[in-house]
Amino acid sequence: MAQKATIYKVELSVSDMDRHYYETHKLTIAKHPSETDERLMVRLLAFALNAHENLEMTKGLSTDDEPDIWQKSLSNELELWVALGLPSEKIVRQSCGKSDNVVIYCYGGRTAEVWWDKIKNSTTRFDNLQVLNLTEQNTNELATLASRSMKLQVNIQDGDVMISVDDSIVYVTPVKWKHNDH
Repeated sequence: MAQKATIYKVELSVSDMDRHYYETHKLTIAKHPSETDERLMVRLLAFALNAHENLEMTKGLSTDDEPDIWQKSLSNELELWVALGLPSEKIVRQSCGKSDNVVIYCYGGRTAEVWWDKIKNSTTRFDNLQVLNLTEQNTNELATLASRSMKLQVNIQDGDVMISVDDSIVYVTPVKWKHNDH
């Protein structure tokens, strides 16, 4: 019998001084049986870093043709495609063709570095692509914050991120491996 997704209730308060975005999002997130706490928290971090009233979590791991997070215009055009992990070169190419902007949040330490070394030369033609790396230490610390019911406070300033849950605080500084040239 297949395992079912675990439901997480999240109140995500975002204070993004860089984009002047201040809002609280109430999210119900289905954590796929194969998804780790680390990946779930990276997904929430990516949501916070791109927070917008039209931003949505997608089916994620259960579909190959959707990103983890997307933002669509009122006329249903894809404005933002957010992927997590280490997508194949083909997926990166297809994503850049489908959406105005694509952001990849990669993580996994040395594995992410090897992936980027292999793929970076083929990404130079994509002006709508941004690739950010999260250190292994950062994602491991984020994973410790995960619980089925969370009130996350995310403060973003000058590219630095502070995530707090109750008395626990994790600081994250995503490293830009590729800038969006839009």
